[in-house]
Amino acid sequence: MPVSLLSRNPATFSLTGAVVFVLLQQAAVVLCHFPAALSLERAFPVNHRIELSELRGRDSLRHRRILSSPPGGVVDFPVQGTYDPYRVGLYYTKVQLGSPPKDYYVQIDTGSDVLWVSCNSCNGCPESSGLQIPVQFYDPSSSSTSSLIGCSDQRCSQAGQSSDSGCTRSSNQCTYSFQYGDGSGTSGYYVSDFMHLNTIGIDSGSSNSSANVVFGCSTTQTGDLTKTDRAVDGIFGFGQNGLSIISQLSSQGIAPDSFSHCLVGSGSGGGILVIGQIMEPNMVYTPLVQSQPHYNVNLQSISVNGQTLSIDPSTFAISDDQGGTIIDSGTTLAYLAEGAYKPFVDAITQSVSQSVQPLISKGDRCYLITSSVSDVFPTVSLNFAGGASMHLRPQDYLLQQNSVNGAEVWCIGFQTISNQGITILGDLVLKDKIIVYDLGGQRIGWSDYDCSSSVNVSTTSRGGRSEVVNAGQIGGSTSLQMTRYELIPVLILASILHLAITTVGGLSL
Repeated sequence: MPVSLLSRNPATFSLTGAVVFVLLQQAAVVLCHFPAALSLERAFPVNHRIELSELRGRDSLRHRRILSSPPGGVVDFPVQGTYDPYRVGLYYTKVQLGSPPKDYYVQIDTGSDVLWVSCNSCNGCPESSGLQIPVQFYDPSSSSTSSLIGCSDQRCSQAGQSSDSGCTRSSNQCTYSFQYGDGSGTSGYYVSDFMHLNTIGIDSGSSNSSANVVFGCSTTQTGDLTKTDRAVDGIFGFGQNGLSIISQLSSQGIAPDSFSHCLVGSGSGGGILVIGQIMEPNMVYTPLVQSQPHYNVNLQSISVNGQTLSIDPSTFAISDDQGGTIIDSGTTLAYLAEGAYKPFVDAITQSVSQSVQPLISKGDRCYLITSSVSDVFPTVSLNFAGGASMHLRPQDYLLQQNSVNGAEVWCIGFQTISNQGITILGDLVLKDKIIVYDLGGQRIGWSDYDCSSSVNVSTTSRGGRSEVVNAGQIGGSTSLQMTRYELIPVLILASILHLAITTVGGLSL
């Protein structure tokens, strides 16, 4: 994991400005072998626009993937992808599994618990991807550290907490079958193998470590999972269940019981994903709703231009384990409970009625504008329990569709799900913000942030004291960042120069 040279103080040197200059020159040479960032290709042609109805269909599949059901160092994962549904419509990261380790690209999903990847001899698994990433199939027999999870294994009982998991007694294999309402789904069996991690901390610097984890080996995929346009190797569930990677690493003392992401909304996307809490002075927090399988928070009201909308607070409440508000990075758009959707759209429309031309496109409320959306549309605030508000720019609730006679068509990106009473905050809302999932403190925090910048991440050392390290982005070239091993030649050089300066300082010149 690249770590800022200034984020640690492994030794104290009495160096002159000239020596520091030489030191930085050496550091620049060390950095030159960093791997280049992956290029992000368009999944769809630039002039090809997708109807919101199709995006809703894709998200409905994702909603069905939301499963019911002592800290170490910071672990960093590279992030690719973008919320932009006309380019990618998802964020994904790379994990390394097996011995020898192989790379697998998986969607970042806070709405489900299990990490699963496509396996060899998979029926229906895509063999190529429109994201221009290599498609990899996990083969348990090719990894020297792989083992199957048997029916009597305690971890199979843990997996069985989900109604989608079970056990095949004839083969003594712990299995899963995640079926979705539209016919899409995946099934397979659980395996145990090494996950290779990029772990950092103040005491130990940056190092490669590994952990034995349980994950799904997908042997069958159906529906949209079989399509190649946005195909990845699997899904990385960041839920709270004991079988999630977050829970597994935390229980082994390898990583904190918290994680954070900061998703870039502009350009080629990307961002930051770490196990640990990103530190930012302007963070606000709201409690997690207890005894819920998802990341539920208590949304209390919505304000448009500072005016609170007339929405019954019970609209956002959980009733009979249904409804509520969920934070879900696996959803592209955002969804409001039915009772809140119309008041929200009406308030936006009334606010801009004198400046734009409203229109209906494929059943969606859209607007024809000739100026910047930031100059025309109001700010929106989502107000949560504990006094925490999430402030949304127009770009956080609108999507540009196309242009008509030189005017841009922007549509409400917030949708609603009939007869569900659920509110889901997807990537449209979550982008360009630090989002912290503090499982130990049972709270979620956020702050507006330039997610292309580096960040400070908090963890707790094995000695019990609080530590802060600079995580940044893997492959980033905008700041001076080095790994533990890359620091060695620099420190040797600094030591030699320090000795030379000390000797010269003792002479009478």
